[in-house]
Amino acid sequence: MEHARGTANRRSRLADIATQAGVSEATVSRVLNERPGVAESTRQAVLTAVDVLGYDRPTRLRTTAVSLVGLVIPELTNPIFPAFAQEIEVSLAHRGFTPVLCTQSEGGIHEDEYVEMLLDRGVAGIIYVSGQHADAGTSPDRYHRLRERGLPIVLVNGFMEGVDAPFVSDDDVAAMDLAVTHLAQLGHERIGLALGQERFVPARRKVAGFRQSMDRLGLAVPDDHVVHTFFSVEGGAVAASDLIDRGVTAIVCGSDLMALGAIRQARTLGLAVPDDVSVVGYDDSPLVAFTDPPLTTIRQSVQAMCQAAARALTDEIAGEAAARGEFVFRPELVVRGSTGAVRA
Repeated sequence: MEHARGTANRRSRLADIATQAGVSEATVSRVLNERPGVAESTRQAVLTAVDVLGYDRPTRLRTTAVSLVGLVIPELTNPIFPAFAQEIEVSLAHRGFTPVLCTQSEGGIHEDEYVEMLLDRGVAGIIYVSGQHADAGTSPDRYHRLRERGLPIVLVNGFMEGVDAPFVSDDDVAAMDLAVTHLAQLGHERIGLALGQERFVPARRKVAGFRQSMDRLGLAVPDDHVVHTFFSVEGGAVAASDLIDRGVTAIVCGSDLMALGAIRQARTLGLAVPDDVSVVGYDDSPLVAFTDPPLTTIRQSVQAMCQAAARALTDEIAGEAAARGEFVFRPELVVRGSTGAVRA
């Protein structure tokens, strides 16, 4: 009986790992038993799946410290961040590295504390997504210290002048131009912008791009048509309430979560989306194509950005200096059901 249970447990583990890695159970078995005939990228994907699921690797396959990479991201409640984490994990696995995921949260472990833990584990480098480097009021000293000790780092969606590292960002200015142009073509002239806190670099860039695009189209932007709250459903609802009171017919939001909050608030006020007010999100998070109505949004080039970040970091680890400065990726407008022609 004990033997039967042990065999069943092993089969269950194989099935779990195969599903996570996207391969067959036979492939998982070959990797764990070190049999030939498996591509290196597939082998790394299987070993990463073992780590992600919390199973112990066979002793001979346990990860050495040099193959670990820190991945510091914000909270996981916003679906765009798990999307970044997954794509970076895949890109690193294909290059023979395993990420150590460090998730920040309000009142939880701070980025600097995570970095100390990562250094204690001997990571070969760190990728930051929307970390302290995105806060314009934060000192760059923490990143200078890491570079002084020779640790490779890559920073995603945020920029700090003078930091010796590659930066990878979505083009926030181009994103606003896509959203504003789309709404203007639908006849909207009174367009509002709902964003998170003003101190963040991506928020500042979105404001600049929004004003620039509105000016190019000859449309006015009263100061009270730009509202800063939080990048959350609740933040979107608060911003939408203010903007609708000020007479806007369309709202561009700084995240998909904000857009969902804006739609909810419009309905609370007895308005229909998009008949009375149009709403544009930002990110193209998983599942927003299936909301009611499906969300028109700006899609970040998540896969391409993550591949670039992983490639830059692993090049640095290998001693091949990656280009400095900021790699900016152009986003894409995805038109769905939350935007429509302005009412006469």
